[in-house]
Amino acid sequence: MKKAVILYSGGLDSTTCMAIAREAGFEPYALSFSYGQRHSIELDKAREYAPLVGAKEHMVVDIDLRQMGGSALTSEIEVPKDGADKAQVPITYVPARNTIFLSFALGWAEVLGAQDIYIGVNAVDYSGYPDCRPEFISAFQVMADLATRAGVEGNPYRIHAPLIDLTKAQIIETGLGLGVDYRYTHSCYDPADDGRSCGHCDSCLLRLKGFADAGSSDPIPYL
Repeated sequence: MKKAVILYSGGLDSTTCMAIAREAGFEPYALSFSYGQRHSIELDKAREYAPLVGAKEHMVVDIDLRQMGGSALTSEIEVPKDGADKAQVPITYVPARNTIFLSFALGWAEVLGAQDIYIGVNAVDYSGYPDCRPEFISAFQVMADLATRAGVEGNPYRIHAPLIDLTKAQIIETGLGLGVDYRYTHSCYDPADDGRSCGHCDSCLLRLKGFADAGSSDPIPYL
């Protein structure tokens, strides 16, 4: 099977991406990051769930974005709840996060001999992060072609963002159609100590609305 690197947070979108990659005939190599995120339980879940959702191999990279801060996910800034953050780019945006993650994915792809990278960004039902837009993916594709040995030798990488134009309900319906068990996912930005999702942060609200719009029930526990 052809190899593909999947940016994998353990969340709903990245898990659906992995299922899409498998359906397309790829062997998924999951890449997660311990970046100082306050919701570090997502990493515990990712480590536990990666083999269950089809990862051939799972790498966790340690980088500490708390040194820069600037986000409610990497500093002591409170996570907004119930739609309280109305900024165009909300405070849960982590500066340059997807640029950093895709750069690591590109490096691992070179080592693996994989030509395909999957990322679960979405520009429809999303929080307004600038690095989740089609323009960003297109720009990174250009950079990947210029910055890698394979790219300059005429064997460019392909950055796949299969969810980018889907609603959250469509993403969930796609995943269910591919047999994704969403019990093995975690999305909350501010979970309880026991792992239950808060149900009120932006990520939880988007997830819950998606399941409701898809006519399905979210199988994970909430406070």
